[in-house]
This record gives sequence, structure tokens and C-alpha cells, in this order.
Amino acid sequence: MAENGPKIGVMVCGHGSRDEGAVREFDSVARGIRERLPQYEVDSGFLEFATPIIRTGLDNLREAGHDLVLAIPGMLFAAGHAKNDIPSVLRTYEAQNPGMKIEYGRELGIDTKLIKAAAARIQEAVDAANAANGEMPLSETMLMVVGRGASDPDANSNVNKVMRLLWEGFGFGWGEVCYSGVTFPLVEPGLEHASKLGYKRIIVFPYFLFTGILVKRIYDYTDVVAERHPEIDFVKAPYLSDHPQVLDAFADRVQEILDGANVMNCKLCKYREQVLGFEAEIGLPQESHHHHVEGIGTGDAEAHDHGHSHSHDHDHVHGHDHGHDHGHSHDHDHGDHHHHPYPHADHPLGPVTMAKDEASS
Repeated sequence: MAENGPKIGVMVCGHGSRDEGAVREFDSVARGIRERLPQYEVDSGFLEFATPIIRTGLDNLREAGHDLVLAIPGMLFAAGHAKNDIPSVLRTYEAQNPGMKIEYGRELGIDTKLIKAAAARIQEAVDAANAANGEMPLSETMLMVVGRGASDPDANSNVNKVMRLLWEGFGFGWGEVCYSGVTFPLVEPGLEHASKLGYKRIIVFPYFLFTGILVKRIYDYTDVVAERHPEIDFVKAPYLSDHPQVLDAFADRVQEILDGANVMNCKLCKYREQVLGFEAEIGLPQESHHHHVEGIGTGDAEAHDHGHSHSHDHDHVHGHDHGHDHGHSHDHDHGDHHHHPYPHADHPLGPVTMAKDEASS
């Protein structure tokens, strides 16, 4: 920071979770970012389902005299939360506090540091499986990378690129992708398909930053499919968590803002381009609908249910604005809020089928 220049603070914006373990892990990541950026005051907050909320962290930085905040999303890919909900919260705060300027950074995305962290987690799983069940050639091992799943095909496609980099880097016999929610294929049908390919070992790797309901669900479905196929060694790899390379990548995102290299990929953004199957969503307005679950800590979340589930294994999409103009309006009417329908909600390998199966069990 130059002498007499702005006082710069850093804000790490997390999604939030009902799971206390996920909140603890996010806090651990925030501490790791602080250690890597000792020249700045670093605060953090959540969009929903946990405290402190993002506004509280911004209040702390403002009250400490910061007039420029570098905000980064604590997320792997840019789907609805990173594109819409967090920017909406930040811009609303900025409008209400004109003395503070907020610059928004990009998501972690496809990054060599993240690939190295993922490779380390997968290697842990391979080593443990070899020690427990005997050596297995990688050529006879299949990799299943599990993404979160979003209603944004660009975010979903990134999981496939991560999988390919890991598959080819290790030299696994085969690689596939499935998702924990929203899109298809989900974990159970994805693993059932994988079990037909003839591989003796399947590594299931959740490409997630933190634990929570979704990661536990991934492991649970792995157990379900493994019980049906005892001839296959299903191995549950650990997720990314606070791997040092992940923390380094977060620090890089902050530096990118200062260097003017903070560019989010919009070439395949469904709000800007004619993405196949999502043409109706071009130019949708930006807003966040998380006000009703903002700041209800993990202990209160289970009781907060007014007729619909808040498990949030889905994505909330309302248009987007992440630091540059897409040539469409962001005006919206809070009285007429609704989710734009996901065009493949009834796909036989997607969430509707899972909900029917759960209802009949």
C-alpha cells in the first residue's frame, strides 16, 4: 500500500453451511489466508446458514478504517453464488456505505495449484488403498470426480476439465464425472454406470473445499453402490480442505485484483451468451434471495423451515454482475422473486429421480 493511499482490507466470502464442521474448515482456510497476507487485515463471513455474515465482516473492516476492500469468493467455480448472490450483497453494502470501495475477485477456477492439491488428496487415497487391500495398477483403477453441481453448464463443465487433468496426469485406466445435486448424473447412477466398466478399483474424489451435507451424501452413496458390487474396491478420497496449495491460490486471487489481472471467464456464461439449452436466461437480473437464511447460525438452521427445504444442494441463479458490464439491466423486483427453471430438472439421472426414490423408500 502506497503512503497516503487507501487502507486495504481483505474479505473472504463463504457460502455457509448447516454443518459445523464445514464452518470450522472455512475458518481454518480464512486463517491460512491471513497467514499468507500479513500486510492486510483479513476478515470473513458467510452468505447463509452460518455466522458471522458477510456484512458483519465488512462492518469490521469499515470500522477499522479500511476504505478499499478486496473481496474474494470462497468457492471453486463461478456459478450462481459467485456470479450473483455475493456480488449483490457486496454492491448493496457499497451503496449503503459510500466511503468504502469494494473490489470483487474471481473464483478459484481451473488452477495448477488446485490441481496439485487435488492430486495430493487422490494420492493419499491411492496409498491408503494399496496399504489396506494390496497394490493395484493405476491402469486398472478408475477415477470418479464428484462436483457440487449447478444450474450453470459452464461451472459443471469445469469439473470435467479438472477430471481430465487428473486422469491424464495420474494415468488412471478411466475417468468420469458425476455431481452431488442439481444436474446429472448424480452420484449413485454415476457410480452404478462406473461399476459396469470393468475396473477393479474406483477412486471417488469429491472436488469440494469443505465438508458438509453434500460430501457426507457423496460418501453415503458410495457405500450404497459398494455394497451392491463387493468385487470392486470403492475408495473414498478426501476433499480439498485447507491444503497449502488451496490457500496459496486464494492469496493469488487477492493479488490479481491489485495487479489488474482479475478477469472472470464469461465466454460460456449463460447470462451473456447463447448457451445451448439455456437461451432463455440471457440478461436475467442480478439479485440475492438469501436474506431469509442470512445469519441464522448452524444451531438454528434445522428449525428454520417454512415449507421448503434449505439443504441447498442446488444453485440459485438470478443473472449476474461480477465486476464488468454485460450490457443488460440488473434492476429487479423483490416482490416477484423466483428461480428460473433448470431445463433438465426431470432428467432420469438427476435430482427428481433421487427425490422419487427417497419418497418410495
